[in-house]
Amino acid sequence: MHALFEEAGKFLAGRILSEAESSAQVELDSGKRVKVKAANILLKFEKPAPAELVAQGQAQAAEIDLDLAWEFAPEEEFGFADLARDYFSESATLAQQAGALFCLYDAPHYFRRAGKGRFKKAPAEILQQALAAIEKKKQIQAQIDAWAEELGRGECPQAIREQLYKILFKPDKNAPEYKAVVDASRTTKLAPLELLHRAGAIDSSYQFHWKRFLFDNFPKGTGFPAVQAPQPPADLPVADVKAFSIDDSATTEIDDALSVTGLGTGTVTVGIHIAAPGLAITPGGELDKLGRARLSTVYMPGYKITMLPDDVVHIYTLDEGRSNPAVSLYVQINEETLETISSETRLERVPVEVNFRYDKLDHIVTEEWLTDSSIEVENTPDSLLGKRKELTFLQRWSKFLKANREVVRGKPENFNRPDYNFRLVGNDGAEPNGSEQVQITVRKRGAPLDLIVAEAAIVANSTWGLMLAEHGVPGIYRSQASLAPGVKVRMSTKALPHAGIGVKAYSWATSPLRRYVDLVNQWQIIACARHGKTAALAAPFKPKDAELFGIISSFDGAYSAYNGYQAGMERFWTLKYLEQNGITELTASVFKEGPNGSFLVRADNLPLVLPVLGAQNLPRGAHVRVKLGEIDEISLDISGTLIERLDAGAEAGSDGEDSAEDDDDTVAGPISIAVDMNDADPAADQPKS
Repeated sequence: MHALFEEAGKFLAGRILSEAESSAQVELDSGKRVKVKAANILLKFEKPAPAELVAQGQAQAAEIDLDLAWEFAPEEEFGFADLARDYFSESATLAQQAGALFCLYDAPHYFRRAGKGRFKKAPAEILQQALAAIEKKKQIQAQIDAWAEELGRGECPQAIREQLYKILFKPDKNAPEYKAVVDASRTTKLAPLELLHRAGAIDSSYQFHWKRFLFDNFPKGTGFPAVQAPQPPADLPVADVKAFSIDDSATTEIDDALSVTGLGTGTVTVGIHIAAPGLAITPGGELDKLGRARLSTVYMPGYKITMLPDDVVHIYTLDEGRSNPAVSLYVQINEETLETISSETRLERVPVEVNFRYDKLDHIVTEEWLTDSSIEVENTPDSLLGKRKELTFLQRWSKFLKANREVVRGKPENFNRPDYNFRLVGNDGAEPNGSEQVQITVRKRGAPLDLIVAEAAIVANSTWGLMLAEHGVPGIYRSQASLAPGVKVRMSTKALPHAGIGVKAYSWATSPLRRYVDLVNQWQIIACARHGKTAALAAPFKPKDAELFGIISSFDGAYSAYNGYQAGMERFWTLKYLEQNGITELTASVFKEGPNGSFLVRADNLPLVLPVLGAQNLPRGAHVRVKLGEIDEISLDISGTLIERLDAGAEAGSDGEDSAEDDDDTVAGPISIAVDMNDADPAADQPKS
């Protein structure tokens, strides 16, 4: 005797070895013996063989017209054998009964299961909905198959092109476009990005990176809604100074300016003047919401996305030729010893006489030019000559401040690598298209103008950070417990020491037009300047305010993403520079082990890190010549091969003091671009021009 039974949703057949009241022992064709509940046995038969009955039943099931079977089925509950007799004949064969069973079981949209071998036909309206859904699913699958076939042929369907960034970076795995890419990727054995690239989904490598960034960070676009730009208070006093700013030529958000008075009197007053949007933008207002949504200006070669609308920036930027609202820190200094005597914070309008630009003056304002008044440089602007004495004092003071910070740090700052400036020829601030000619120039870190601005910012940020703490007003601080390897810079609401800079406390408050945390701190500083000892009651943010922690968390994420994109785009334009200038070889220094047996090297005259094969036995700091490989502008990838070592006698570690910082470098790529903003380099906490 044989039995056909259901087991875990499958139909099996085998020979009955023994049978009890509630179960039976059945041997399958494979030889396996199973215990089957009596309720699960649906048919008992002598002939044919179990496997043959299953095969015959499956053949019969394939021939059953489901629509006709549904018509024949009774309205009440029925068994599969009942349907077989109604559909085939009163004397339905064993194979026909098995076929009816298999057919009913596999058509839940026509027949609902009501027990072992029992069914009830679906209502007509439910059936029609189910059939429509099945037909729609078939059509979708047919579309998926067609799209996958196109991708396999190297063609990109328009629907997939339109969903490119969503498919790659935030996929809906149930979407047909995504499924088509997955199917084609499996068939062609290509990674999705490579598959789509080969199919022509990516028209421009630059646009790929740009649109991916917008997709992740600005899904609604970069435009601003129409918001009324607020005017600063009308009763601000005008400062009796003639200030000047120092930035590069591309800077439109001029946050900071300097003034010097009292030269030759024994007590010199240095004014550090910071643009003051916080005097009119109110916490919780529409402009505050815009700033909090963006959190920072986004920089990239040739272009930027500002944190605040242009008309707001125009009101508060420290443009030359007008008196601008500012929060000013005045520092009284002993002219001989350079020691600080006192400091004072004022809210005022500051007359800005001139906006100096690094890129036009760095070759003039050298240490020699500042210390020797007899040195003359051709085409020196009169405005610069008029500030020569002030700049000379500021440079002397800056060197003094830096030396004192280095005592606290326990070791000197040694910026042995330059900053690089990118210029896209003919771009003029418009959104790039990726085909512009790129120029890369060098600005050495620690040059006089750079040092003056950096030290003034450190004085302001540390002084105001301590002032907030003294008044019991919370602020947003950056701190670093020590310079030990692995100790990162942290953001918090506590005034803690910053070992990397060498100060007791360090807030970010000197770029309120460009960074939201600086604007938040400016509101708190304004409260201190206006209310003194009662500032804690008037400040917008109170001690242990949960909103401050939320701002820190949001800012960290956004700032890291923005810096990552900037690093990626600088790498993109560096690779473009190699292509445009036909550079196939370069010199570099080895600085750490890289992937797949390679070593990472840093180019001597370009902002480029790349893996090089053949440098495995070279020490850190070895100077080498490298042959460059192919450039991939989508993955931002380039590698090299060692040609020769140029300094056979160099010792390991000759790359200088920046070694701890070097370990945070990454080879940027479009899928995961990571830039560690928490390095041990104090310049990372100084405002960028």
